[in-house]
Amino acid sequence: MSPNGSDRSSRRPMRRKLPQVLTAGLILVTATGCTYKDFPRLGMPTPVTEEAPRILSLWQGSWAAALATGVLVWGLILWSVIFHRRSRTKVEVPLQTRYNMPIEALYTVVPLVIVSVLFYFTARDESKLLALDDKPAHTINVVGYQWSWGFNYVENVPGAGKDNAKTSKDLDAIPDRFRKDFPANANGVYEVGTPGERNPQNGNPGPTLWLPKGEKVRFVLTSRDVIHSFWVVPFLMKQDVIPGHTNAFEVTPNKEGTFMGKCAELCGVDHSRMLFNVKVVSPERYQKHLEELAKKNQTGYIPAGIEQTGHEKNRETNNL
Repeated sequence: MSPNGSDRSSRRPMRRKLPQVLTAGLILVTATGCTYKDFPRLGMPTPVTEEAPRILSLWQGSWAAALATGVLVWGLILWSVIFHRRSRTKVEVPLQTRYNMPIEALYTVVPLVIVSVLFYFTARDESKLLALDDKPAHTINVVGYQWSWGFNYVENVPGAGKDNAKTSKDLDAIPDRFRKDFPANANGVYEVGTPGERNPQNGNPGPTLWLPKGEKVRFVLTSRDVIHSFWVVPFLMKQDVIPGHTNAFEVTPNKEGTFMGKCAELCGVDHSRMLFNVKVVSPERYQKHLEELAKKNQTGYIPAGIEQTGHEKNRETNNL
C-alpha cells in the first residue's frame, strides 16, 4: 500500500470518532442536573432575595449554552485545520463541493433551536419575576428625581396622620390598578434623599431604603423628571423608572444586611451621584423604623412624579 493510502486509512477512524466525542462533550456540559449553586456566579453578586436565584440560574444557563456552542465551533475549526490540511506529497486541487444539504440544514436549524430555547427560558422567567400578588405584604413607592431618591412607605403607621394613600393627591401619578391594592386606611411615612446624604452606619452615599426580611415587598416606580433605573445590585434585577409610566415588581428579601443601590440609566450630568442603600432588617425592626419616621414628622407622602400620559391612561382603562 502506498504511503498516501496508509495515511488516509489511519485518519478515517479519527474522523469518525471526533463528532462522537464532540457530541458527548456537549451533552455532558448541558445535560447535568446541577443547580445554580454548583456553578460560579460569573460576575454576579450573592443573591439576597427569594427571586434572585431564578435570574442567576438564567445567567449561568446562558453562559453554559454559549460555552457549549463555542466548544463545538472551536472543535470543528480545529478538526478542519488538522484533517483537511494540504498534503505534503500532493499539490493537486482537492475535490470541490458546491453545496452540502445536511450541513446547510444543520447550520440553519441549530441557531434557530438555540435562540428558541433561550427565548423560552427568558420569557418564562420574566413572567414569573414580573407577576404581582393581589395583596402584597408591603408597598413602597420609589420616586426617582435628579439627583437622588425618595421612598413613600404605604403602610398603616401609628402617629402618621390621616393622609390616606388611596386618596392622597401626592400619589395621583400612581395608576388605580396599583392604588387599589394599597392597605386600607394607609397613612404612610416617607424618606427623601439628597446626593450628599450618607448612611450613618457605613458611610455609603445616598438615602437608605428599609425592607423587612422574609416578607414580600412591592415596588411601585415613578419619576418626577427623566428616565431613571432602580437597581439594587444583589437583587440581580433592575427596572426603569419612567415619567408618565408606572412600573412595578415584587421581591422577598431573605438576608439581613445593608446593600448598595444605584441608578442604572444615564439620566444627566449628576447621574453618578444617584446612589442609595437598602437595609434589610427583621419585620419588628422595620415597623419600628416607620414609627421613628412618623416621630420625625415625615408623615404622608412626597409627590410621586409626573402624571400619567394619555397612552398610559388608555391602558389603565383597558386593564380595569
